[in-house]
Amino acid sequence: MAYKTLNSERVIETIDRLEKRVSERFPESGLVNVAGQLANTARQCADESERLRKPIKPIRLTVYTIWILGAAALIWVAFTLPYEGLRWEAASLVQVLEPAMNLAVLVGLGVLGLGQLEERWKRTKALAYLHELRSIAHVVDMHQLTKDPYRSKLKTTPSSPGISLTGPLLERYLDYCSEMLSLTGKLAALFAQSCRDVEVAAGASDVEQLTTALSRKIWQKVMVFSRLENDAAQL
Repeated sequence: MAYKTLNSERVIETIDRLEKRVSERFPESGLVNVAGQLANTARQCADESERLRKPIKPIRLTVYTIWILGAAALIWVAFTLPYEGLRWEAASLVQVLEPAMNLAVLVGLGVLGLGQLEERWKRTKALAYLHELRSIAHVVDMHQLTKDPYRSKLKTTPSSPGISLTGPLLERYLDYCSEMLSLTGKLAALFAQSCRDVEVAAGASDVEQLTTALSRKIWQKVMVFSRLENDAAQL
């Protein structure tokens, strides 16, 4: 069972280790702050996903109380209605049954709505965190956006970003960005794992697809290093 589900503690440990690696290698970079924010969000996601895994007792108690009170009210109305002199003819029955059926439909919809109250509450909480994870993924992408392996070999222009990293350091920077994106996707998977809702699963899948696509762009840059090294070796 331990290898069938994500362990939130292990995910947090990996993110904490990544934050230390980034701070030790690039202590003055903005990526350190992003890694720290990811670590804080990871703890919040782990706590929230664990809460969503369990039943929300206050909501369930409220729903059950309303159901019981509603059922008691219906029973009281049924027993207190005056039945004396009621004519059991077809026309009279139709006049009685039509509003009764309408009331039954409304009551049924109300019962179903209350029954889904906990599910909707969990969905709202999970989607809010998934939105935050999506934003973090885009922030990571912004940090790697101007990191170009070819920049050191091209003539700079007045609008060119400054060259702060080259060679293996730039490759390591991009590698850290890719790891952060991958771990962001794992945090999204925690919600799909704990809150088995169709919309939450779709939202988590969207975050994972986004982080995979952004990571693929990074690895296309990393592959450029291999080509540049091969070209340099052949010279």
